[in-house]
Amino acid sequence: MSAKSELRTVAFWADILSEEEAASVIAGMGERRYHAGSYICHRGDRFDFWTGITTGLVKMSAVSEAGKPMTYAGVCAGGWFGEGTILKNEPRKYDLVALCDTHLAVLNRPTFMWLFENSFRFAQFLTHQLNERMGQFIATIESDRVHDPAERVARHLVRLFNPALYPNMRGYIEITQEELGHLAGLSRQVTNRALATLEAAGLVKAQHNRIAVPSLERLAGYRYDG
Repeated sequence: MSAKSELRTVAFWADILSEEEAASVIAGMGERRYHAGSYICHRGDRFDFWTGITTGLVKMSAVSEAGKPMTYAGVCAGGWFGEGTILKNEPRKYDLVALCDTHLAVLNRPTFMWLFENSFRFAQFLTHQLNERMGQFIATIESDRVHDPAERVARHLVRLFNPALYPNMRGYIEITQEELGHLAGLSRQVTNRALATLEAAGLVKAQHNRIAVPSLERLAGYRYDG
């Protein structure tokens, strides 16, 4: 198996690299596993790895000075995150929590920086990735001001299907209602009712530990009109 083929099993961006670059990435990569509810790192910790989710779901969050919890984003399987922190070589400014049993692929900072400084295509990819992530953060903050649970759940689901951040999605996501509620800041019961509203409108299909989205465009356009 070539280095790119091996890397492709955990990194959707493998094809932008040369074989030499892919081999260097594999040499600098490791893996970590976390149980549901475990902290991957706390705000202020050093976690000097660019991180990909092989399986599982991670919540990026923090608590404001006023004590209000804030969820910045959920990162699902296939996603890679933390590039801004690694580039700035600083402690994490958010908590990372595994919402379910999670398997991570981690690339050490020296290899990441070597790749960033020597691969024009990878640097281009990171610029696009950072732009998409910033848009996701802004949209999450806006969602926190939405009071209707169904609309709030719809917006959080749409972000988990972002084709730039998660290009391998196939119309559904493996997620429980409790996990989705954690991301949206809602109880399991309220999330269940919100999903029932969206399902009645034909926008989602909630199955056991899986939510299918027939039309991402229609779900993105959902607005509460009550």
